[in-house]
Amino acid sequence: MTAPTASRATRPELLLNPRDYASAARARLDRPVWDYIAGGSGDEVTLREDRAAYDRYRLRPRALVDVSRCDTATTLLGRPVAFPVGIAPMAYHQLVHPDGETATVRAAGTVGALTIASTFSSIPLEEIAGAAAGPLWLQLYVMRHREVTASLVRRAEAAGYQALVVTVDTPRMARRERDLRNGFRLPPHIRPANLDEDHDPGLYQGSSGSSTLAAHAARHHDAAFTWDDLAWLRSLTDLPLVLKGVLTAEDARRAAGLGVAGLIVSTHGGRQLDGAVPALEALPEVVAAAGDRCDVLVDGGVRRGTDVLKALALGARAVLVGRPVLWGLAVDGEAGATQVLSALREELEEAMALTGRPRLDAIAPDLLHRSAHLSPHLTDDDRELA
Repeated sequence: MTAPTASRATRPELLLNPRDYASAARARLDRPVWDYIAGGSGDEVTLREDRAAYDRYRLRPRALVDVSRCDTATTLLGRPVAFPVGIAPMAYHQLVHPDGETATVRAAGTVGALTIASTFSSIPLEEIAGAAAGPLWLQLYVMRHREVTASLVRRAEAAGYQALVVTVDTPRMARRERDLRNGFRLPPHIRPANLDEDHDPGLYQGSSGSSTLAAHAARHHDAAFTWDDLAWLRSLTDLPLVLKGVLTAEDARRAAGLGVAGLIVSTHGGRQLDGAVPALEALPEVVAAAGDRCDVLVDGGVRRGTDVLKALALGARAVLVGRPVLWGLAVDGEAGATQVLSALREELEEAMALTGRPRLDAIAPDLLHRSAHLSPHLTDDDRELA
């Protein structure tokens, strides 16, 4: 006699991948919070295309290769990491879980992944560093009041961050219509913990009809920051500089020539210029232009281990994931974020084995076939969870 099974109503959720966690997170979060995280700018064309770009590539497996052990270890800026996936900088993790960035950085440490903490974290950067057990970089927005930026640099050095990631695709914040319709504001108990409210009274709750980040950017981001100003930033620190938001060979070539240590090919999660080239499609030209002068990473649209494999085949040193980590955090705190990252690592190892590429240095463009067919039609629900 077989044992009775749980009914559909009482059976625990079986969450196996980022899409599962996204679906569960959407059911738990208030709609304005979900929209703030899931949404993009304008018509969200780039948001969708960042994901669809991965589906336009197919894999060409090689047979009869010894894949009894697949090694995912690599280095980033000369430091070892256990596998080539990291957490992209995202603001306000406490929107989805009270442990916030402390939980996500611990999750990264558990699986040996890089964390890039945001200027707009909801936990102070020093506390994030105190909880870190793996590589840790700090993302910077350059502010009009340069002393604000300089102070963040000094704090990052003192706390033990290993690199600074300068976001270069936000001279102004793009219109994010979901936030505008929702009149998104931070809840009273959440604030940008790294910034001094004295510089911006009322910052923490934003202004009517605009998001907090958009309101702050309009007042404080330095839209006049140029290549020439990188020398000023370089003069503040010996930490390696990484530029985030590079999508062209021209900018990659110039950055590499100025001694930048790394580049992140990124569309800001589809939240800045709508209609921009998808990050994965921009990746090959950035890699070619940078050559071996700096590490190139990519973010946007990564949901499976096979996506990681495709990005590596196109020349990325590593990939960054954002929303999936927040979905895991929303559902089950540190354990959920850990599970999302662990699933990506397991899937990458599986994909390496099934394609006959047991080492990262064996992953090359010949692994890929560019499909002539467009990605399958996505329903609105599919787009929400992508």
